[in-house]
Amino acid sequence: MKKFDEDYKLLADMYHDGYFPDFLVDKVRNQVQKVIEFLETGECDGEKIQEKFDEMTEAINDLQEEFEENDSELETAARESIGETVEYILNWFGIDIDVEDAIGERDW
Repeated sequence: MKKFDEDYKLLADMYHDGYFPDFLVDKVRNQVQKVIEFLETGECDGEKIQEKFDEMTEAINDLQEEFEENDSELETAARESIGETVEYILNWFGIDIDVEDAIGERDW
């Protein structure tokens, strides 16, 4: 079982951008962390992995209203930061899923 890169800063661009409240970025990171913990178990089934990414993406979708209530939104910069983080995770664990498919359930 491979552990995730502890030196990699999840969603770094979102944390560095004052447009995104840190407490909301933390909520996004928590969803991403659930996928990482799942992958650290050694799971290799592509369908199960995709299901986990779908769950993550749908949970992030559910945060959109909260972002808007805090004068922010999940827009281009957020989409790129989340996409980069997911792509890093996929590469780190050697998962052959395209990043666009991994976050295909997004509506942001």
